[in-house]
Amino acid sequence: MIDAYEDPGTPDHRGGARYLWWLVTRQPGRCAAGAVFGTVWMVLLAATPYLMSRAIDDGLEPGNMRALTLWSGALFAVGAFNAWLSIMRHRTMTRVRMDANFRTVKVVVGQAVRLGASLRRQAGAGEVVTIGVGDVQTVSQSLTVVGPGIGAIVGYLVIAVLLVSVSGIVALVVLLGIPVLALLVGPLLGRLQGSEAEYRERQGVLTARIGDLAGGLRVLAGLGGKHLVADAFRQDSGRLREQGYRVGAVTSWVQALGIGLPSLFLAVVTWLAARLAAQGDITVGQLVSVYGYVAVLVWPVAFLVECGYQVSRGVVCARRVVRFLRLEPMADAGTLDAPSEPSALYDPESGVRVLPSRLTALVAEHPADATTVVDRLGRYAPSGATWGDRRMDDIALNQIRSRILVADHEADLFAGTLQDMIRPSPARAEHPEAATRQALRTAAAEDIVQALPQGLDTPMDAQARNLSGGQRQRIRLARALLADPEILLAVEPTSALDAHTEATVATRLREAREGRTTVVATTSPLVLDRTDTVHYLKDGKVEASGTHHELLATTPGYRALVARDTAEVLG
Repeated sequence: MIDAYEDPGTPDHRGGARYLWWLVTRQPGRCAAGAVFGTVWMVLLAATPYLMSRAIDDGLEPGNMRALTLWSGALFAVGAFNAWLSIMRHRTMTRVRMDANFRTVKVVVGQAVRLGASLRRQAGAGEVVTIGVGDVQTVSQSLTVVGPGIGAIVGYLVIAVLLVSVSGIVALVVLLGIPVLALLVGPLLGRLQGSEAEYRERQGVLTARIGDLAGGLRVLAGLGGKHLVADAFRQDSGRLREQGYRVGAVTSWVQALGIGLPSLFLAVVTWLAARLAAQGDITVGQLVSVYGYVAVLVWPVAFLVECGYQVSRGVVCARRVVRFLRLEPMADAGTLDAPSEPSALYDPESGVRVLPSRLTALVAEHPADATTVVDRLGRYAPSGATWGDRRMDDIALNQIRSRILVADHEADLFAGTLQDMIRPSPARAEHPEAATRQALRTAAAEDIVQALPQGLDTPMDAQARNLSGGQRQRIRLARALLADPEILLAVEPTSALDAHTEATVATRLREAREGRTTVVATTSPLVLDRTDTVHYLKDGKVEASGTHHELLATTPGYRALVARDTAEVLG
């Protein structure tokens, strides 16, 4: 089985079936052993009726006790050995499935890490969760075809050969039976793939909505929108249920035919054998062997139908995995060095110019416009933005990431202690404890630490869900400040705070970032009053620039957007 630290290899993402084959080729020895165990086990199942017929014809019917004892002993030995083979087959195939499961998880997680910040822009959280929770299991389960599937084919052929010695007609019926079954079940498997694919897509969308609800339930309840969102979720859930019924309908037909058609097929074989025995064309022992072959034939036929069903579902889920693996992170073709001295950032699409060593604010009629500008300045979106005299696209990405930090107000918070959440990597400061305390103070988050039972060592849930929205926002800001970037681009860093806390954070943020470039996207007058320059964006373009008070006096649109009490501000 794959080790936790072992390289899973480079997956074949040219298609779902090719990905399944790649999982097989990554463990050839184990898959070969599973195929051997499955084949020998299935063949020995077919040998049991043969041994029984010899015991009857050579020992029981003529009264030859020596022959009866010999064939009975062989029957017992084969049965005991086959029981051991069954254990080994199951154990080996379990290892095959677990290896495929863990290997798929590793390549998916590795791809998520590789995509980094571009993951959210290319794949929804619901899709990733659905792949990790459901698709991985289905993909690994489909590898059952490697062991019992191959064994079923060989066992089926062996039984057909054995039946040739009994009756050519019976053998011909057996040989033609499986192709007929495939023609009948095949169209249903194709329909199942389409229904299953749509079901998985809807499931991913609904999972994403569940995550959004879990993260914003308090806010929705406070705004009175919980019932509206609940109604929308109920409708989406209903559509997913209806699609699930369609998948279940096709699946029920596949499973019903998988049981019913083989039973009908085997009944025909038994009837033919009984007719031949009644006519004296075959012996009693041969009739018993045919009954035994028919009973054993249930296994390979059932396995073949089941394997077709599992592979059909596995291909659907593997296509989703492959589609995720095909995603590419933002291209990094930059080779130039970043400016050695503090330099201005400029976004030609909006006209925003951020002067070095200053606190700049972006105020937009539509908050998404300010966020888009921040993404371009932080090189999270393709653009013609420049840093000094160089295009951002031409600068090596690692240099941009080491010196420019985009602090999103919805940035992920990973489970662990509060200290690990704030300081996920070694701090750059010489005295990390002092730097942590200073970052917490600047973000006005000391009271959060003091209220927790174990302070910074208190375990935190994923996304810090055991904290309020305002507390999470301050923790995110403290983490960004602790990174101490040369350029900090913060999106709505105080939107969830009360006025008193917001004013405290604004004052301390200006003091802590004195002499370094800082950009905040906000509409809060408490924060804007402490900035050096404000850019007012209308339709994504700079409409006016100046200080907060200058824009209040000269730009009506700005004043209407940010002034909570216009008369009081102007007075």
